[in-house]
Amino acid sequence: MEHSLVLITTIAAGFGLALIFGFIAERLKTPALVGYLLAGIVIGPATPGYTADAKLATELAEIGVMLLMFGVGLHFSLADLLAVKRIALPGAVVQMTVATLLGMLLAYGWGWDIGAGLVLGLSLSCASTVVLLRALESRGFLETMNGRIAVGWLIVEDLVTVLILVLLPSLAGLLGGSESSAGNQAPLWQTITLTLLQVMIFIALMLVVGRRVLPWLLWQVAQTGSRELFTLAVVSFAICIAYGAAMIFNVSFALGAFFAGMVMRESQFSGRAAEESLPLRDAFAVLFFVSVGMLFDPAILIEEPLHVLGVVAIIVVGKSIAALLLVLLFRYPLNTALIVAASLGQIGEFSFILAGLGLSLDLLPAEGFSLVLAGALVSIAFNPIAFATIAPVSKWFLEHSRLARKFATRDDPYAELPMSTERRYLEGQVVLVGYGQVGKRIAGALGEQSIPYVVVDRNRELVQDLRDQNLAAVSGDAAEPAVLIQAHIADAAMLVITVSDPLNVRQMVNTAQTLNPDIEIVIRSSNEDEAALLKKDNLGTVFYSTEELAKNMMQHVLQRFDR
Repeated sequence: MEHSLVLITTIAAGFGLALIFGFIAERLKTPALVGYLLAGIVIGPATPGYTADAKLATELAEIGVMLLMFGVGLHFSLADLLAVKRIALPGAVVQMTVATLLGMLLAYGWGWDIGAGLVLGLSLSCASTVVLLRALESRGFLETMNGRIAVGWLIVEDLVTVLILVLLPSLAGLLGGSESSAGNQAPLWQTITLTLLQVMIFIALMLVVGRRVLPWLLWQVAQTGSRELFTLAVVSFAICIAYGAAMIFNVSFALGAFFAGMVMRESQFSGRAAEESLPLRDAFAVLFFVSVGMLFDPAILIEEPLHVLGVVAIIVVGKSIAALLLVLLFRYPLNTALIVAASLGQIGEFSFILAGLGLSLDLLPAEGFSLVLAGALVSIAFNPIAFATIAPVSKWFLEHSRLARKFATRDDPYAELPMSTERRYLEGQVVLVGYGQVGKRIAGALGEQSIPYVVVDRNRELVQDLRDQNLAAVSGDAAEPAVLIQAHIADAAMLVITVSDPLNVRQMVNTAQTLNPDIEIVIRSSNEDEAALLKKDNLGTVFYSTEELAKNMMQHVLQRFDR
């Protein structure tokens, strides 16, 4: 009974204080995650008063890691990554390398060995998925091109970090960890080969067998009509696969849960699986952050303030500048570079997992874990400020810096049609804004009827792919007059806006009508109120997606009864 009370007391203290501090953090316009970490500090051994059971908290945190990584896998979209692969893949790898080297250089200056420096640098190199997604979503950036680049960049960071989590135990002995921590006395090459082989077998099983079995099992459970049984199935798959991966294939809980979520995404019930498991994932994620906070020693802020400042500088300044320069190097606008830089100037859950693994392998000293946590607390708290300064900073640079104006209006080969473009794409053509699911279907129909069209899309890589297919396409934001001018809107027959962009659609229409008063305009709307306003203002022919779906279904039903 006493042991049960210890478990209950630990959970009650963790949830209760996390609620209080999380609420205070949100009221201060700071992510609730900061509050959860502070709650852990309060019930940790480094502060006076009640101390929660560290062992129980660690086991609860492991469940939190499983469900957290399962959620990341559920939202992992290979299509989203491929859409920005040319910038996200090299950008993430280079930025992680820069941050890791800076961390190692800093640790070397403190007299740490190479293993501790490597773990510290790697821990500082990967941003938080939770913080990034919430920051982008709250500011309306998540579905924008800039948001997709930031998310794609982070997906690559997550994948690289997962690979590091797999390899680090095998390399622990070589990097200065204790021999018992390193795992075995076999030669290093043999250990790494065996580890990679086990991982490859597990991944192959998940992609070949799990891809078919898990969706089928979910379908069988869904047919029972029991909501709680469906939720139980989703959570069971996540935890059991993660546990089995660790016990059978010597794979980390994180990797096992990640692939369970990624395979689950293939199911038609992926959306429901994400929705049903969200409360439990959120609850255990809170316990994960609380348990991490318990390991933090606040004394380090007083004893080693310069060390903390150095870590924060790498996260907030070093990583952000590296991301900024890389995005500009790939010829993206200044605004895109600033958003990506702000998005990645923080660390979170993966950093804790990496640092915790380094601690358990005797690679990272306890001081290092506290420094990582201190860096996370400061960078996460500062992140909203970084986003808030994007607009004024961008405006100031554009007003006072010729170089910034050059970057904002730089010569991009995909921002204008080539000189070799055929005449039929320059007169009487359709200007198609957006090449998503709707735009692609319209483009296909136009192509079948040999009707010339020019695609305008913010995704520079997509425009590059269209150019490779000998299609006329322009990269840029159609809300900017210069972009529509490059699409030869002045001589076009029709403007078709397939993106749902209520803030900028009027600017697109105004530009088109100013340059071409006789142009016909077709607008897609995904919001009923917005559709009504667009129709009232007589901006063009408006199609409201839900209304059109209802019309088609109604027509089908009435045809069935021949009325």
